[in-house]
Amino acid sequence: MKIGVLTLTLNTNYGGILQAYALQTVLARMGYDVWLIEKKWKPIRIPLRKTLSIYSKRIWKKLMGGSFPILYERKINKEYPTVKQNTDKFINKYIKRYIIEDYSDIKENDFDVIIVGSDQVWRVRYFPKKEYAFLDFAEKWNIKRIAYAASFGTDEWEYTLDKSEKCGQLLRMFNAVSVREDSAVDLCRIHFGVAAQHILDPTMLLSPKDYMALVEATETSPITGSLLCYILDETPEKTAFIEKVAKEKGLVPFRANSKVENRLAPLSERIQPPVEQWLKGFCQAQFVITDSFHACVFSILFNKPFIVIGNSSRGMTRFTSLLKMFGLQNQLITSLDEYKGHDKIDWHAVQMILDDKKIDAIKFLQDSLNS
Repeated sequence: MKIGVLTLTLNTNYGGILQAYALQTVLARMGYDVWLIEKKWKPIRIPLRKTLSIYSKRIWKKLMGGSFPILYERKINKEYPTVKQNTDKFINKYIKRYIIEDYSDIKENDFDVIIVGSDQVWRVRYFPKKEYAFLDFAEKWNIKRIAYAASFGTDEWEYTLDKSEKCGQLLRMFNAVSVREDSAVDLCRIHFGVAAQHILDPTMLLSPKDYMALVEATETSPITGSLLCYILDETPEKTAFIEKVAKEKGLVPFRANSKVENRLAPLSERIQPPVEQWLKGFCQAQFVITDSFHACVFSILFNKPFIVIGNSSRGMTRFTSLLKMFGLQNQLITSLDEYKGHDKIDWHAVQMILDDKKIDAIKFLQDSLNS
């Protein structure tokens, strides 16, 4: 059976890459031929109708002493291959991809099954043409449709009435639906009239040994600290907080990522380290501070005590749902002033929950694919 997986485009985001890798690996171990459906990268372009307006504003700001590049898109397009050179190596080595120009390029006989998920594939800001994420291009096809741990990223409803009606109609054609957050179960029921199962992120279906095998197969740099810091939205306050915790615990902070999302930073500071280096950081860290969902996931997998700083702009329900599942709500702070130390984690209890949830997730996949 040939399976196509439709998720967010892979780039420099470690969680996005590893959730795709994990789902493909699990399905391949079940004996399926699995391909990640991915649109070919295209350079950023300014719409022709906006060109004069945008360039005029940039030139005026430059004359007023601003630093924003006039030819911003040209800069980003030129730098992008360099920024993602290391993550591209992992993607090219480990993930089988079915590259397309557009979803209309996919034909009915290309796949027996299309699985949508995981990650925030149903969030408007990350997948603006939402109908694609509900397989509108395959509406009349005789194939199996499955959603695995698909995420809205938020517990607030972001769809228009028209989008809700169309996407609900498409989702009701799916053979099985599972979601990554408990709040998404209610969103699917209320807005789409669909019963969804709450299930594990695919990265949690693999073991630490699986991930360490990737590290051991690649030459990586030594880890020079003991407090892993993976911060997506950096602020002076978060930096000060990390320094405070490091001093309190006698640990040495080290970054797990570059300034990859700061497009105005020097190119040398934006090159994202290898995926294997990121994984090695979790293996060797003594403590983790993050504002990332998947960094929480890997802290749990590697049994590393952690604090997660709530990242409301990227979706709080992702954190609360995950942490509630494992009884780790106290590891979340929404304000830096809330930190009063951290609770000792009962990793044996966490592992028992994880083992049970993995059984449920594998059963969902098996039943969905075999029904």
